[in-house]
Order: sequence, then C-alpha cells, then structure tokens
Amino acid sequence: MTNKLKILISPLDWGLGHATRCISIIRALLELNHEVVIASDKAPLRLLKLEFPELKFVVLPGYDISYSEHNMELKMLLSVPKILSGIRKEHQALKRIIDDLNIDLVISDNRYGLWSDKIPSIFITHQIQIKAPAFANWLNSWNRKLINRFSECWIPDVEGDASLSGTLSDSAGLKVKTRHLGVLSRFSKSEHEVVKQYDILVIISGPEPQRSIFEKIITEQIIATSKKTLIVSGTVDGTEDIINDNVKVVPHLLSSDLQNAIESSTHIICRAGYSSIMDLTVLGKSAILVPTPGQTEQEYLSDYHTKRGNFYAVKQNELTLENVLINLDEINSGSVSSSYTALYTAIGDALEALLQPV
Repeated sequence: MTNKLKILISPLDWGLGHATRCISIIRALLELNHEVVIASDKAPLRLLKLEFPELKFVVLPGYDISYSEHNMELKMLLSVPKILSGIRKEHQALKRIIDDLNIDLVISDNRYGLWSDKIPSIFITHQIQIKAPAFANWLNSWNRKLINRFSECWIPDVEGDASLSGTLSDSAGLKVKTRHLGVLSRFSKSEHEVVKQYDILVIISGPEPQRSIFEKIITEQIIATSKKTLIVSGTVDGTEDIINDNVKVVPHLLSSDLQNAIESSTHIICRAGYSSIMDLTVLGKSAILVPTPGQTEQEYLSDYHTKRGNFYAVKQNELTLENVLINLDEINSGSVSSSYTALYTAIGDALEALLQPV
C-alpha cells in the first residue's frame, strides 16, 4: 500500500485488555507508515499514552458501565439502555472526529458505535457468540446486527483446534467479511533463559468493584505466605507500595517490563480475560485463572482452557492460595506461535482490500 492513511483506533474501556491487545495492531500500522490517532478514555487512554506518547489522542468517553458485586447478569441487563445510549453518543462523536481530523479508516475494538457510512470501519472482537444464562438468542442477534454495520470483523485468534476463544468466535450469522488475525499479543517469547525473580506474579485487571475485591482477597493471602511476590494492580495511575520484604505492589508495567515479570515468575495468578490468555499462551506460561464473578465470557474461557489442560481455574470465592499452587505443577502450557510478521502482512492486505475501488 502506497497511500498513507490517517487511522483512528479505539478500544473499549472495560478493563485494560482491549487496549493492550491493540498495542500490536498500532505497532503494525505505524510500521506500515500510517498515521494513528487513538480515541479512548480513562485507564485505557492513560495506558496507551504511556506506550505511545508520540501519538495524537482524542478523549472519547466509553459506556461508563460498572459491574455489580452481586448478580452480575441482572446488572448488565439493566445496563442495556445505558449501553445503547453510549453507542448512539459515540457514533455521533465519531462523525465529528472523522470530519475534524480527516480520518480515512476506523478500527474499533468492541465499541459498537464506531462504524461509518463514509469511510471503511473495522470491528475487532473474539466474542461473536455471547455466553449468557438468559436471553442468549436475543443478545446474539443484537450483537450480530451491530457488528454487521461495519465493513469487516477482525478476530484475534486462529481457526481450528488451536483456537483460544473456542465457540466465542464462531462467526455464523455474520454478513460482513471476517478475518482471523492470529493470536494477538504485545509480547514475543524470549529466546534466552530469563532469571527467576518472583515466586508469584499477580496481575489484577478488570472494572470495579470486582478489581478491588480481587486485589483485597489475593493480597491478604499473599501476605500470609513467605512467597516473593509482585502484584500488578491494574490501576495505571496508582502508586507503588512495598507491603513487606516479600510483597511489592505496582500500579502498572510497560509491556517490556510486564513480559519480563511474567517470564521471571514461577507462578502467575490473573483474571481469565482473553487478552491475558493470549499473552500467557504466547509466552508459554501457565497460570491460575480467576474469572470475574458473573462475567460469563471469562467463566467460559476458564472452563474451556482448564479442560484443555492449559490453565487451572478457580472461582474467586473459592480461592485458597496454598491449594491452587499445587495444581500448577501438573499443567504444562505450550506456547503458540505469534508471528508479528504475519500480523503485519494480514493488516496490510486487509487495508489494501478495504480501500480498493468498488
């Protein structure tokens, strides 16, 4: 592709996973000599500013949905009107951004309102089939209808038996073209042996209030041990804290530092977010997955990967550190190939095809 494009990329602000998996895409776009503008809000915006301080940023408010401590399903159902309102508002905001900044193409990671009838728009998701205890058919019909407004749907996964998302990424019913980008990770496995630094690495992520609840539960249990532990609290704008001689808490790590922490840790404990699973799989690391209570996608992924022998899952209210660490000795998570060259080529080919004259 010879033409330099101005591309708007915008991740959903529910946790940091959508932002972190956009990092490799942003890198590829920049290497393809395109201009990238990032639109986000709150923690994802701050994280991406740390990773790409030289880029232009636009504040684009998210849906501002909070998770419930109890009865997550009811909370999300009651949030549907607010989500729909947020989708309408971001769609109107996108029109202004396209005109004001002369945007040529939009890449949306799970933000449903960022489609355009003026320029190509791409929707990134691994969750085409929503797992829900109730109203599943209605939710999936609604989900497909919203995705079909875009020019293409990019799936961050591989096809076939090696799929990390399982049936979540089944594209049956979608009318738009789908592309599998492969396993997206900001990391690539180190070729040299990494010296051990920590017995346990805890990576905390996700929206409130469950992020804080998880942090409190795991920190109390960690302190009761003599394990050398690093806790990444996932707050981006928090402060570093030395709890005792063995336990250190940091709010956030840049990609290179987080990869080093993961590879230099014996045991890892984290949420069952899809981006975390992709990162760990690329690095060939097993982990204890603690799905966010009531988040059906994470519950499905935990069960799916535990049955495949890749990870060990435990419910948050059943987490007993002493017991779960034993199970990790029986798991040998094999790494998958995450070719940045292949991603670079796939994105280049996709943009070329999208911009061909009709």
